[in-house]
This record gives sequence, C-alpha cells and structure tokens, in this order.
Amino acid sequence: MTIRAVFENGVFRPMEPVKFPEGMVVDLQVMEEVVDVRSLVPPGTDEGLIRVYEILGRQFDSGHHDTAERHNAHQP
Repeated sequence: MTIRAVFENGVFRPMEPVKFPEGMVVDLQVMEEVVDVRSLVPPGTDEGLIRVYEILGRQFDSGHHDTAERHNAHQP
C-alpha cells in the first residue's frame, strides 16, 4: 500500500483518508521525488541558475501549492 503524506510539524500527515486503527504502528519507506530541472528550463540557461533551481527544488518542495496562502496559519 502506498500512502502519499506531507511531513509537517514533526508528523506525517496523509494527503487522503486512511483506515487504520488508532495507535497502529507502521513502517515508512521514504522515496524522494527528483525533478529534472534541466528539462524545465530553456536551452542556454546559465549553469549557475540551473544549480540554484535544483537546490531550491530539493530544499523546499513541501507538496503544498498554497503555502503562501497558509503563511499566517503558522505564525505564533
């Protein structure tokens, strides 16, 4: 079974409902999604800029496309 989840505030949150009994222990196998940035940028793009895009893609891909809209929800 594969369950897509987001890691937030120290816990994995499933992106769709799951039918597990409360307290069930599970083993997770984490598979990092890798996007080939080079296939997304125009030919001739500066190599340094491509490396920046690659780093940003690894560091900040939370799976949320509404992060800016939810910004204030995480403020104290």
